[in-house]
Amino acid sequence: MNKIGFDSERYLKEQSGEILKRVQHFDKRLYLEFGGKLIFDYHAARVLPGFNPNAKMQLLQRLKDKVDILLCIYAGDIERKKVRADFGITYDVDTLRLIDDLKDWDLSVNGVVITRFDNQPSATIFKNKLERLGINVYTHRYTKGYPTDVDTVVSDEGYGANDYVKTDKSLVVVAGPGPGSGKLATCLSQLYHDHRQGVNSGYAKFETFPIWNMPLKHPVNVAYEAATADIRDFNMIDPFHLEAYGKTAVNYNRDVEVFPVLRRIFTKIMGESVYNSPTDMGVNRAGYGIVDDAIIQEAAKQEIIRRFFRYRCEYVMGFVDKETVQKVELLMEEMNVKPEDRIVVGPARAAAQEAKEQGKGNEGIFCGAALQLRDGTLITGKNSVHMHAASSLVLNAIKCLAEIPDKIHLLSPMVINSISSLDKYFMKPKKTVSLDLEETLIALSFSATTNPGAQMALEKLKELQGCEIHMTHIPTPGDEKGLRKLGVNLTSDPNFSTNSLAII
Repeated sequence: MNKIGFDSERYLKEQSGEILKRVQHFDKRLYLEFGGKLIFDYHAARVLPGFNPNAKMQLLQRLKDKVDILLCIYAGDIERKKVRADFGITYDVDTLRLIDDLKDWDLSVNGVVITRFDNQPSATIFKNKLERLGINVYTHRYTKGYPTDVDTVVSDEGYGANDYVKTDKSLVVVAGPGPGSGKLATCLSQLYHDHRQGVNSGYAKFETFPIWNMPLKHPVNVAYEAATADIRDFNMIDPFHLEAYGKTAVNYNRDVEVFPVLRRIFTKIMGESVYNSPTDMGVNRAGYGIVDDAIIQEAAKQEIIRRFFRYRCEYVMGFVDKETVQKVELLMEEMNVKPEDRIVVGPARAAAQEAKEQGKGNEGIFCGAALQLRDGTLITGKNSVHMHAASSLVLNAIKCLAEIPDKIHLLSPMVINSISSLDKYFMKPKKTVSLDLEETLIALSFSATTNPGAQMALEKLKELQGCEIHMTHIPTPGDEKGLRKLGVNLTSDPNFSTNSLAII
């Protein structure tokens, strides 16, 4: 457990050094598009054990005297309330959170660019909110002529019609809450305005995945395909790089597909294209941080399995289509892995079967859950009339960590009954009143005030961060919130935990 295969410090030195080289290439300003998550990049941390999920923020801190920051958000994502899955918050809320997080790291945001803005009601409200909070807001309409009519795109009717964001530093980081936020278009728009004013600015892209100098079918690169199966991204050999240098490099389809257009746009704006391939545009030194490839390969395969479970659950909930699930199934076949290779899957299913056998003759759905502690110990839990499976699992885990005998109860019956009564009569009418994980954690904090054992167990919750959990049923909202707060890596089988359609 917790074997390290990636040297985050080595990576930071490599990446920051390469960025500074790019800045020096352009004597005035470099717009650096940040692909992936700017902060809390848990996908990278999972597939590259040892990678700091806040590595990008650490890098920006090192360069903060040279950096201005722009955030982009697509108006359509605001309108349809697109959610960042790992935090369960919408993209507009994530943008506000990102501004706060940057401030905590002593970094400030120059402004927020709302892209493809067309006076959408929710986007307009968000714009007003930002402005009233004292944050600079800029709007970009859909670029006229894009992508075929480059003469119109690179004109006052195209990029010239967009708001220009004034910046002072030599490095301008352009980031957003997720893919499709309009970061590239914002960079190109800024390039157009700069060159009209005689400013020799340039563009590059900060990337982590796919790792260009690793094999196309390396598990780390395949894990990236699995992570983006819902938006149909796929990795490929960069044909432009191969033609220009006779060397194989891995990139992904969208960058390869758009490169001919980008090359024409760069030439139109700057008089020449400084890049011969989409790989050239990227600043990606992640491959140089790998110190144990075997550990990395195994971690990436486990991430592919996690994505398989996630998409299967999202399919039954109506969020993704069957093709997304099938794509990840094919990737699993390529990597020769199966769902049961995730070590917590078998014990969780066994716990559910045990609950079913113990509850013969009773109505309801029997759920099981399993957790692997950092030392490799496997803990299980199952649902009961008093608790959800997630609740019993977490209590069993922290009792184990605190070396508290199983027969000792952590929760006061009085507290359990009080919360159950509140649920039953006032809060959320339902057929059962067993405690979900969020309620259980509240009950535990109350019990800790009078129960030393509960206090000892409560202090062990932080040791669950990063642990692997599998559940035989999709967690309820209360379970999901509680598990997210604990920072565990959760998967579940695509089964609902209740027959009540209103609760689902």
